[in-house]
Amino acid sequence: MDFGRDVNAEAAPTVKFKVERDILAEAVTWTTKTLPQRPAVPVLTGILITADPAGSVHLAVFDYEVSARAEIAAEVEVPGTFLVSGKLLAEISRALPAQPVTLELQENKVTVNCGSSRFTLMTMPVDEYPALPQVPATTGVVGAEAFQHAVNQVGVATSKDDTLPILTSVRMEITGNTVTLLATDRYRLAVREFMWNPKAADFEANALVRGKTLTDAAKAMGGDIQIALAESGGKDMLAISSNGRVMTSLLVEGDYPKVRSLFPKEASISAILETSALREAVRRVSLVAERNTPIRFEFADGALTLRAGQGDDAQASEALPATIDGENITTGFNPHFIADGLAQIDTPFVRFSLTEPKKPVVITGQQELDGEYDSTYRYLLMPIIRF
Repeated sequence: MDFGRDVNAEAAPTVKFKVERDILAEAVTWTTKTLPQRPAVPVLTGILITADPAGSVHLAVFDYEVSARAEIAAEVEVPGTFLVSGKLLAEISRALPAQPVTLELQENKVTVNCGSSRFTLMTMPVDEYPALPQVPATTGVVGAEAFQHAVNQVGVATSKDDTLPILTSVRMEITGNTVTLLATDRYRLAVREFMWNPKAADFEANALVRGKTLTDAAKAMGGDIQIALAESGGKDMLAISSNGRVMTSLLVEGDYPKVRSLFPKEASISAILETSALREAVRRVSLVAERNTPIRFEFADGALTLRAGQGDDAQASEALPATIDGENITTGFNPHFIADGLAQIDTPFVRFSLTEPKKPVVITGQQELDGEYDSTYRYLLMPIIRF
């Protein structure tokens, strides 16, 4: 009888840890958002997972330009590193039952056990994965709520056209304790200013940051957000980190359009309305607006009348009281673009500053009907005169 090695016995794991399902799913889902659509090499579709003997697990995704990293608490039995398909692990982790999850590496396979569920994933070669970029020293700190709000307000105006990479980015201007974000898709322009706490009071910088990267980072951060804007590895980089999560991105190269000149030096006509009432009226009237046709805005006699639809097609109109200063004026706007702008106004009243029907309108918010408008957020929208 052979008392030698049992050929059916499993080899000892080279990595093994246990983590809560929700914690794993959230971290993997966020990290893998930056996975490239068309990776330069197959390993860039992977998520790099490192179990630390100190009781934490580090997740990382990198495509040579953008990296996302998350740290989560775990019971680490055997520390080590492995690389598996990021998309597949994200889908699996979200589908697991609400029980602790054990991940175990044996030879070239990772087993995921959760309750009665069991998945096996093939690994990719860790030694072929690129080295993660070094995170630069923190430039300044800002509260998560303020940062998220600012990014959302300008994010609506970033272009979705990848053939114009400059316009898919957000221009970040830093002067001392003031940060200004600008975004445009050629049809509208959003500008937002907010205060932060810089490490150096006289710090100044301008940078072009990928809009999607900025939005994804802002959504996932909480507490105080550390922002680093500096050179790393010979290239200019932005890093955003908070609560165990870090996202880095190389800056976009090129010259941003000189968009500030689009703002009129003065507006001869202004109209102030209740924000929520206008937002809802635009939503209703937009229901009959055909593709690529505007909503007509008629400012006259103490009211704003909205109209959409024409001819034998469905039509809609709605009138709202407005405080108007200046001559009567009629213009029109893309229904989606005007709705996007109004959605970012968080004050009780909204102000339209106009000059001529074919010239851009500047939309701002204000707390009181007779008060001053809030200049920290401005949404400029090009009109459409085609009735």
